[in-house]
Amino acid sequence: MLNKPEKAQREWIGNVDVINYWLTLRQQLLVEYSKVAGLVGDYKKHLPSEDKLNHFCGALVDYISAGHFKIYDMVMERWQSTGFTTNSDIDALYARIIETTEPLLNFDDKYSNAELNENNFAGFDNDVSTIGEIIELRFEQEDMLIQLITDSLAIPPGA
Repeated sequence: MLNKPEKAQREWIGNVDVINYWLTLRQQLLVEYSKVAGLVGDYKKHLPSEDKLNHFCGALVDYISAGHFKIYDMVMERWQSTGFTTNSDIDALYARIIETTEPLLNFDDKYSNAELNENNFAGFDNDVSTIGEIIELRFEQEDMLIQLITDSLAIPPGA
């Protein structure tokens, strides 16, 4: 999972500034995820600090917001300016991405600004593992969506 954003960034870098910004947020999200999931340093043996968990939750919400309010709006504006309309593949993929939003936001609701201790975070390891899987799925779907969008914008409408 940690190498996928670098691959996507190499593929898409330079195409659109907003997508580059989004991919940077993706990288930041993964860095913060690795800290709370116990993938690096001393976090392997302990619950993350409240500060680390709040940084991750903030990065998660920033990433989701950038997708919904910057990337998708930018794409729609570009499509409108070129006369392109969406298709069933893009619509279906976008719907699958949207399905990942609620569990990610639920994680934020549950863990942001929460007081951490061994008693009230018994399910944390399971929750953070599940969130990692959802993030990975979302990244894969977003990469496919970016490819479909890039392909669609490369062909003039009616061509």
